[in-house]
Amino acid sequence: MGLLAGKRLLITGVLTDASLAFAVAKRAQEEGAEIVLSGAGRALSLTRRTARKLPSEPDVLEIDVTSPEQLAAAGSALAARWDRLDGILHAIGFAPPNCLGSGMFAANWDEVSVALNISAYSLKALVEACRGLLTEAGHHGGASVVGLDFDATVAWPIYDWMGVAKAALESLTRYLARDLGPDGIRVNLVAAGPVRTMAAKSIPGFSELEETWSDRAPLGWDVHDADVVARACVALFSDLLPMTTGEILHVDGGVHAVR
Repeated sequence: MGLLAGKRLLITGVLTDASLAFAVAKRAQEEGAEIVLSGAGRALSLTRRTARKLPSEPDVLEIDVTSPEQLAAAGSALAARWDRLDGILHAIGFAPPNCLGSGMFAANWDEVSVALNISAYSLKALVEACRGLLTEAGHHGGASVVGLDFDATVAWPIYDWMGVAKAALESLTRYLARDLGPDGIRVNLVAAGPVRTMAAKSIPGFSELEETWSDRAPLGWDVHDADVVARACVALFSDLLPMTTGEILHVDGGVHAVR
C-alpha cells in the first residue's frame, strides 16, 4: 500500500511532462492517490494533453486563479465528486516580462500586481475555494496544502519581482498555517533547486543558476531530476508529518545552508 493510498488531491501547474507538478502528480498516483489536475486559459489544452501521460489519466478542471467565478465553480465541481479533499499542490507562478531580469525599476505596479496576484495571493484564493472540503479531511485525519517555492531569503541576480512574490508566498504560508491549523489543515512549502522546466526556461538567465548549482550543493544537484522534489511533496501530503506546518522544506542539495 502506497503512502497516499486513499488520498484525494488537486494538483495545479501541470503543463508538460517536464513540469515539477507533473512529477508530483505521477509520484502521487504511484503512491495510491486519486488526483484531479487543473489548468487555465490557453494552457488548458496542454494540461489535458499532458494528463494522458500519467499512469492513470485524471480529469482536468479549468481554474484561472484570478477568476472568482472559476474558483467557485472548481470548488463546487470537487464537492460534487468528493466528500473531502486531502491535499492541494500549489504550483502556480507568473510574472510579466519586465518583472524578471531587468532589475527592480523596470516594472510598474500594474505588472507587479499581476506577479503578486498569480504567484502568491492565488494560494489563499485556491485554499478558500476548497476550504470546506479541506476542513472535512482535516477533521478526519488531516489535510495538507503544499506549495512550490524558490528560496526567497536572498536577492537572486535575475529573479527580481518574482523573488518578492515568493517572499510573499512564504509569509502567506505561515499565516495560513496559523489560521487553518485548528481545522487540521497543514500548509507547507517545498523550496526546490533549479529544475529544467518550461517555467524555468522562461526566466532570463536561469541557465546560469542551473550551471553553478551542482558545484555549490553539498549533495550535488541534477537539473533534470524532478522526482526528488516530488518525493518531498508526497511526504508532506502523507501522514508521516502530521505536526509539520508553516514550514519551508528545502530540496536543493543543501545550497541554502552553505552561502
